[in-house]
Amino acid sequence: MAVFLEAGQNFSAWFWNPGFWLPPNVTWEDIRSTDEVRYVEFSDLLASVPLAVGVLMFRYLFERIVAAPIGQYFNLKDTRPRPAAPNPVLEEAYRHACKPSHRVVTGLAKQLDVTERHIERWFRQRRNQDRPSVLRKFTESCWRFLYYLSAFVYGVCILWNKPWFWDTTHCWINFPFQPLLPEVYWFYMIEMSFYLSLTFSQFLDVKRKDFWQMFVHHMCTLMLLTFSWGGNMIRVGTLVLVIHDAVDFWMEAAKMAKYCRLHRLCDLLFIIFTVMWFLTRLVIFPYRILYFGLTVGHVMLNMSVMSAYIIYNGLLVILQILHVIWFYMILRIAYYAVVTGQVQKDGRSDSESDGDVHDSSGEQEATAKLTAKKFNNHEAKHKG
Repeated sequence: MAVFLEAGQNFSAWFWNPGFWLPPNVTWEDIRSTDEVRYVEFSDLLASVPLAVGVLMFRYLFERIVAAPIGQYFNLKDTRPRPAAPNPVLEEAYRHACKPSHRVVTGLAKQLDVTERHIERWFRQRRNQDRPSVLRKFTESCWRFLYYLSAFVYGVCILWNKPWFWDTTHCWINFPFQPLLPEVYWFYMIEMSFYLSLTFSQFLDVKRKDFWQMFVHHMCTLMLLTFSWGGNMIRVGTLVLVIHDAVDFWMEAAKMAKYCRLHRLCDLLFIIFTVMWFLTRLVIFPYRILYFGLTVGHVMLNMSVMSAYIIYNGLLVILQILHVIWFYMILRIAYYAVVTGQVQKDGRSDSESDGDVHDSSGEQEATAKLTAKKFNNHEAKHKG
């Protein structure tokens, strides 16, 4: 027990060492809040926990009072397919694999003295039984659309008159002696609470194939927010948040249009989403955030010895690599849809059509597939 206690004390001493979080020759006392000026404090992050509960409650009310009636106006039904016949043996096999191999199907057919086709039909009905209704998927997308759009508008409004919004060099001028503004505080807390709520609600939301990828994505986002807050790199953090929020609501809008069978609107929104993705995450993000962070910040402040700075920028580099990969997937799907008339299947995709187990990447790729497929259908009609 004494060994674990000593190890915990050593870790705490290392973790809270000013050299980990702050530039050289700066201590925690130097950026402690006073009556005249307010700086970030780690304890501030605790406010995001009750706020996350409030976000969940607001989401619950919004989906049922606002989003559901909108979906019903577009004739979206909260109905499910007919359930599969009760069968304890098949139910046990389903818990192990919802899509059994041919060998398993053959074995179950012999065990129950039925045809393989009967087993396959039962598993298909059982998977459909877990498929969420279109109305439920619409209400989830409607909630995310509301949040991302509101967060983006709020972020632009509070940053419009800030110097670092137009010149990223100001993110590092006089760092870390940069006061915490009330509007920036609330922007961070709301974003933290939202991703905390997603981390919890993901286990109850529509299950998708990229479930664990998105869970890791939410955790990495929370780590980025925590590191930027702990090291008072909140100016950079606000820019990262606005850049990402600028894209996500277009994706959710395209999904909503798809559920409502507004095909032309869905196609238009997908095109806007793709253009916005390219501009924000492949142009603005690497140039305005990564380039200035890795060059200007290092030269101005000699931050190469600051561990939190290195870790934070390392996470941003990883995020940029994911941006490139996800954009490549979107372009590849669109290319195969237009040139070959087929939507190429990808193992990481969000397969909502058969109810299997949200970056962003999975839902964005799914939106690309579904929209490209509609494009093919329109082309086929015109050719016919």
